[in-house]
Amino acid sequence: MICSQRIRHSVIAWMLGIGTLLMLAGHSAAQDTDAPTGTARLLTVDGAISPATMDYLLQGLQQAADDQVQLVIIAMDTPGGLMSSMRSIIKAILASPVPVATYVSPSGARAASAGTYILYGSQIAAMAPATHLGSATPVQMGGLPGQPDQTPSPDKPSPSGDGDASSKQSGKGGSAMEHKILEDAVAYIRGLAERYGRNADWAERAVREAVNLNANAALEQNVVDVVAKDIPDLLQQIDGRTVIMDSGERVLHTANLTVERVNPGWRTELLSVLTDPNVAYFLMIIGFYGLIFELANPGSLFPGVIGAICLVLALFAFQVLSVNYAGLALILLGLAFIVAEAFMPSFGVLGLGGLAAFVVGSVILMDGTHQAISLPIIGGTAAVAGGFLLWAVTRFVGLRKRRVVSGTEQMQGESGVALDTFVIDDDHYKGHVRLNGERWNATSTVAVHQGQTVRVDAIDGLTARVSRQEDMADTPSTH
Repeated sequence: MICSQRIRHSVIAWMLGIGTLLMLAGHSAAQDTDAPTGTARLLTVDGAISPATMDYLLQGLQQAADDQVQLVIIAMDTPGGLMSSMRSIIKAILASPVPVATYVSPSGARAASAGTYILYGSQIAAMAPATHLGSATPVQMGGLPGQPDQTPSPDKPSPSGDGDASSKQSGKGGSAMEHKILEDAVAYIRGLAERYGRNADWAERAVREAVNLNANAALEQNVVDVVAKDIPDLLQQIDGRTVIMDSGERVLHTANLTVERVNPGWRTELLSVLTDPNVAYFLMIIGFYGLIFELANPGSLFPGVIGAICLVLALFAFQVLSVNYAGLALILLGLAFIVAEAFMPSFGVLGLGGLAAFVVGSVILMDGTHQAISLPIIGGTAAVAGGFLLWAVTRFVGLRKRRVVSGTEQMQGESGVALDTFVIDDDHYKGHVRLNGERWNATSTVAVHQGQTVRVDAIDGLTARVSRQEDMADTPSTH
């Protein structure tokens, strides 16, 4: 009887233990369902929209797609930028398989000009309190004297046309070209607004009249989707929203995402400096004047090398050349300069310029996300090219120290034999000598007798100025 009770108690204890374990497992499973289920990639844009910004965002979107993250957040504070860069960014956002939330932050930031277009082109348009957007009228980067309204806007340095003051008020461009550019910008932003069901009429006013809205007013007028105080608040508010992707509609699940920040790297910072409007302008001026000075003074090389490199960088800064083409052009230009140094000695001007162009071109061409070309490879290749350049320069310096082997310079210091006794004429002794099997007229400041060995001091036309060899025995040779 006692044994059966003990067995019964043991069974009950085992059942209670198993039940406890099952409860703990269920609790853990519930906790796992509440745990973060993915990653949100945070990219930051702080400054003008330039080719460097475009390269950074395009690489970030591509890497996010490769890593299969759930959301890309673009934290943006921009005064505007190049229209060509802006359009490339929007194309990448529209084609991205990962939803993009553009978030104007922090408080006090703005999404002016090109930033407004990017905000309208994103699947989620969000703003932080005390931010604003608008002023999306396209303007050109510069104008000619006598065109007062063609000056660049500090908020919107985009290479487009801009009309006069009365034309701006009426929402039309001044010239036919300006009108075409303005209407193109209006159609573009209206198409973006209608794609996501946002306020297209206000978007048109932002382009035609350069109007602005703060965050709360933008939310009330259906210009943006969310006003969030920070990134976690943004993720909570957009959780469960349905967004329109290139492949169709998608429901966002963002409440428990882990935010992973990817800041611009040193390469992006370098490209940002090169694409600054002021730097790009001076690069273009230096490039043109360098080529002009080289053509005016052929063979000077230094202005031509500097001008060619600066001109390629300026074409990249103005996005005439894309990142890949600009980097490839600089690499080829650098290699051409290094090879030219071997055939046309320039005391290092061509070689050093080529080395600089090669390194800068490699950095521009290098993929900032995937590191397709690593820095050690670039450094090693540059070191090899620098070693070849150093060898070539030292070789040419050594060649300059060698004795001349042809021409009249080669005759200096040569020994000959007097064919006759020199006779005095006008305070000089004149006669003939045999040099290298040839008969030469000769002059001397001292008497020379037939058969004496003489040394050539200089060549004047067909006459050699000589001196007696014994007189020069104690004189060190200059060659």
